[in-house]
Amino acid sequence: MGLGVGRGVAMVVLLWLGLAPSMAAADGARLKAVATFSILADLVAQVGGEQVAVTSLVGPDADAHGYSPTPGDARKLAEANLVVVNGLGFEGWMERLIKASGTKAPVTVASKGVKTVAGSHDHDHAEDHGHDHGDHPDPHAWQNVANAKLYVANIRDGLSAADPDHASLYAANAAAYTQKLDALDAEIRAALGAIPEERRRIITTHDSFGYFSAAYGMRFLAPQGISTDSEAGPKDVARIIRQIRRDKVPAVFVESIADPRLMQQIARESGAKVGGRIYSDALSAPGGPAPGYLEMMRSNLSAFRDALS
Repeated sequence: MGLGVGRGVAMVVLLWLGLAPSMAAADGARLKAVATFSILADLVAQVGGEQVAVTSLVGPDADAHGYSPTPGDARKLAEANLVVVNGLGFEGWMERLIKASGTKAPVTVASKGVKTVAGSHDHDHAEDHGHDHGDHPDPHAWQNVANAKLYVANIRDGLSAADPDHASLYAANAAAYTQKLDALDAEIRAALGAIPEERRRIITTHDSFGYFSAAYGMRFLAPQGISTDSEAGPKDVARIIRQIRRDKVPAVFVESIADPRLMQQIARESGAKVGGRIYSDALSAPGGPAPGYLEMMRSNLSAFRDALS
């Protein structure tokens, strides 16, 4: 009897906190999906359509690398029917948050099946920028559109498992969106293919375009590592400036999640021009140039093309 009362009290406390174990969506209700960051949330929304209510823990123009979860985030997970994460070490805070929330929702790893690029990949660095990434893979796999197609397939499977009654809808949405991704991939290849190979070198704030580099023949340099948590020191900046001058790198780009002052300094001291704002780890707000994944990739492509052509 005492044990039963204890369990009852525990459930009351959980309900009061809003942290009761998540239950499957009721008949006719929208599935509640929680994605870790804005780019992933958009992909879930594309596959889920009107049947899925998507919440992003890290919003537009926000940096997921060093994010600090809130009690409200734990509540969102506890109420979810499905949790979607990038994986590959991108959300180092997520495992602790899942445990703290007590959520019973299944977790879909969107990057499952991706052929990873090593985090220490130098993207044509002639000089090591001094950050040791160890054996960790680069987590920014979505920067290759072919990987985004894998994300979509994994999200489709996760939604279908959590909500089998609407599996055919998720399959149809995924197929339609994959066609758009195929068109995007062809567009990127055609646009960059028109730029002379020796000019396809740019500077970005942190090392987030390894998959784009490998897929599309661009060469990226970055004073920071694969995480914005790693700070670029004076020696890193000096090396990048020397390399810009030596290799005649034409443009420096400021990422939407980064403080622009570092890149402005590098541009000023190296003679490279500032090529504009690009989006690596987060979408823009709805009224901005990159409110969705397709728009984000096209916005970046336009910035690269304008600076390098």
